Parts: sequence; structure tokens; C-alpha cells
Amino acid sequence: MKAPGFWRSGGLLPALLTPASWIYRAGAALRAATAQPYRAPVPVLCVGNLVAGGAGKTPVALSLGRALGKRGLKVAFLSRGYGGRLAGPLQVLPERHSAADVGDEPLLLAEAAPTWISRHRAKGAEMAAKAGADVILMDDGFQNPTIAKSASVLVVDGGYGFGNGCVMPAGPLRESIAGGLARADAVVLLGEDKQDLAGPLAKALPVLRGKLAPSRSAQGLRGERAIAFAGIGRPEKFFETLTELGVKLLEARSFGDHEPYRGEDLIDLIARAEKEDALLLTTAKDHVRLPEELRLMVRRVDVDLVWDDPDALEALLDRLVTP
Repeated sequence: MKAPGFWRSGGLLPALLTPASWIYRAGAALRAATAQPYRAPVPVLCVGNLVAGGAGKTPVALSLGRALGKRGLKVAFLSRGYGGRLAGPLQVLPERHSAADVGDEPLLLAEAAPTWISRHRAKGAEMAAKAGADVILMDDGFQNPTIAKSASVLVVDGGYGFGNGCVMPAGPLRESIAGGLARADAVVLLGEDKQDLAGPLAKALPVLRGKLAPSRSAQGLRGERAIAFAGIGRPEKFFETLTELGVKLLEARSFGDHEPYRGEDLIDLIARAEKEDALLLTTAKDHVRLPEELRLMVRRVDVDLVWDDPDALEALLDRLVTP
């Protein structure tokens, strides 16, 4: 699914959809009021956001997981497994499971630490704790009231911000900004702050700044001719990253977020790349969704989260997670 263009601005359509937003908010409030959240025997740190679509939650979760691992803690990731056919709870095994089974993000998380998927988050958290986790990192699930969070970090894309500031379907918000900030413990603002959010957010919560940068293995792409494709929340972010890296993009094609790939979806891109003697590039999240027979034809471009102030991250973890 691609976010509608009107989610970025005001106008007649968001105004017409506002009554539907009231219904959406009422349903969410009722669900939260009637839920009996499960409390895991270990800390649960949630990495969430307020808008539908990608904000960079998975890279943040991976970075936090590495930081906690360096402290000697056994980290387990917990995900709903969006896009996968299996409901769980189960541990993700990359050698056994595909993106069609468990979703794309859990496969990336499982490269770093034990990862569990579960449509019923509480059951997944219970199994992760029984398997020996010292701390559970939830990738998404901030709006899920069925599991109690020890702490929550909201990820905000500095370029997109909160869109038009309206709740779905009038805008991209999953809940009101004020309501979300009131339940969070910190904000991670990723990339250039094009919406001037740092100041207002800092009045409510600690704000950590960072950016997604191509990994060391991607630095060799500078000067290469390439065709790129991506099916993530905001594909344009990936294309901008490649351009900033010095890649000469011949074409950039967007697909829907979490959209499964078939051979026919990419056959013309593969053919053009061969004709132009160009590389075919995609994100790590997209690469794990490719049919196995096509993965060798497409180069995966990994990104790392670079923190503006690593000491501030450590101080935040000192406060949020008790060893």
C-alpha cells in the first residue's frame, strides 16, 4: 500500500474524511479501555511510531538491540510478522522461513538476534522470555494495548514528520500526536528535520537525533550506474540515499510497502539493467522478499543508523532499561 498524496497536506478531502477519523479514534480508545495487557517477566521496550508507513523503526530497533547486547543482555525481538502467512507465536529461522512465511522485517531482525513473531503479541513475549531473553524489543506495536511496555520510543521521520496532522483515514496518524507523546518515553528523530519538529518535541520528551547512512559495504557504489527499486514506506528516501552516495540512477521504481515480489514484476528492470550494463539495487527489506532465484541478480544495499550523540543513547538506555 502506498500512502495517499493528500496525507501530506490539508484540503477538502481530509476535511471530508474527518468524521471517519473520529470513528477510528473511538474504536482505538474502546480497544485500549477494554484490554487487559499482559506484563512480561522481563522489560519490554517498544519501538513504534505515530504514522502509518515507514519511519525507520526497524533500523532503530536493530541499533538499540546491538547497544543492549553490548551490555551483556540477551535481546529478543518481537514482531507481528506483518506480510507473512504464519500467525505464530514462533521463532523466526532464516534458513527455514521466507518473507512470505513471517514477513520481511522479522527476517532482518533475526540476522541480529533471536526474533519471534506473533499476531498475539503477549504470547510471543511470553515465549521469548521463556527462551531466555533478558529484554524484549518490540518492532512496532506502540498502539497495541494487549501487552504492557516498560518503555516506548517513538521514531519520527524528519522529512515527513506527521504529514497533515490528521488521524486515519483523513491523514497518516494512527492516533493523535498529543496522545501518543503522552504515552512515550523518548523520540528518535531521523534525518534532516525538514518539518522543524525537534524544538516542539523536546518540550515533551527527550529527543535523540540520528540518520540512516549506507553501510561500509555500500560505499563502493559511488560512481556506479544503477537502476533502483524499493517497496518500503517511503521509497524516495532510498533513492535519495543512493543519489547522495554518488550513484548515477538511470531509473527509480516504487512498489507498495511489504508488497510480495514476483518474477514478472522485475523482468523489465532486470532486462534494462543488463542492456545498460548497470547494477540493479534495492533495500535489505526488499531483498529478502525477492524470489530466491532473483536474489543473485539484485544487489542489497544495507544502511546503518548513525547517532548524532552516542552518549545520549547510552544515557537513555540507562534510564529505560534496568539490567
